[in-house]
Amino acid sequence: MIRMIIAPVIFCSIVIGIASAGSMKKVGRLGVKALVYFEVVSSLALIIGLAVANIIKPGTGVAHEPVQSAAVTDITKQAGQFNWGDFLTHIVPSSIVDAFAKGDILQILFFSILFAVALKQLGDTGKPVLSGIEKINKVIFNILGMIMKLSPFGAFGGMAYTIGKFGFASIFLLGKLMVCFYLTGLIFIFVVLNAICRYYKFSLWKLLLYIKEEILIVLGASSSEAVFPSVMKKLEEGGCEKEVVGLIIPTGYSFNLDGTTIYLSMSVIFLAQVFQIDLSLAQQLMIIGILLVTSKGAAGVTGSGFIVLASTLTALKVIPLEGLALLIGVDRFMSEGRAIINFIGNSVATVVIAKSEKQINEDIYQRVVEKK
Repeated sequence: MIRMIIAPVIFCSIVIGIASAGSMKKVGRLGVKALVYFEVVSSLALIIGLAVANIIKPGTGVAHEPVQSAAVTDITKQAGQFNWGDFLTHIVPSSIVDAFAKGDILQILFFSILFAVALKQLGDTGKPVLSGIEKINKVIFNILGMIMKLSPFGAFGGMAYTIGKFGFASIFLLGKLMVCFYLTGLIFIFVVLNAICRYYKFSLWKLLLYIKEEILIVLGASSSEAVFPSVMKKLEEGGCEKEVVGLIIPTGYSFNLDGTTIYLSMSVIFLAQVFQIDLSLAQQLMIIGILLVTSKGAAGVTGSGFIVLASTLTALKVIPLEGLALLIGVDRFMSEGRAIINFIGNSVATVVIAKSEKQINEDIYQRVVEKK
């Protein structure tokens, strides 16, 4: 039900954010600042993932069967077909209706930005259209309020389904990798993101308490998309300007995937250890470089994590692709961690950029989020 309203929420938020902004120069500055922040933080996530995997060595001693499962063959085929030309043309939808029907975030983002810029250029003539979109946005958030009353049942169902279908056996099989991944996620959140929060003088812990309901829903749904509209509403209610939230959250969902980045870097090292391949420092630096590029290609592609991982292994040419079969069994359990880290990373990014641009009402933030 939440996914049903994600497309209109993105469209309305982007259009209101850009068309209501004081100037296009300000919008451009926000966009550039966001992309630089995303790239720096993603690089830190990659480095931490590689460092922890090298220290704990989760792949050492894991047995592997030299078999190529049908799922791995399919993923490899998709990775082989993926190229940057396709990715760039994929950003542009074949039709507006098609993008909204599929719920393709990247395509909706592209069209929404074009629409907002065109509407902004109309000046006073475009104000009635903007007013109409603002009213539609209020209706959509009223729908969200009704849906969120069912969220505890959704979270319960999601967790019950995962454990019932996949069982605990697959967790124990690759338990070391999972512990390693979740440990890295905690280090990233409570060391890296906490340091960023402290620098910008706000409490990470209080922000997490403020969005705790959304974190539980992400845990149950294994997807940060499930709380896309509600976190935007909460951050606006917490004092962040509508235009900042409307730009940063949708963009972050495509380009600021810290949890996915940690998972990808750790998986490459894990598979190298399973196959007893000793990667040199130069090769590991190359992994960072490749993942910084290929992880951006994950945006808007179904099953993107495995496809990006397969394309990275193909580019490295040192780790057998059949190793992906080992990861498929525990992917569902790790996807919850990826989603939570992605979600927290984007929430922090929004507050950081709002503060750096002085686009946050500090009195409201202190009263609502910090509870002072």
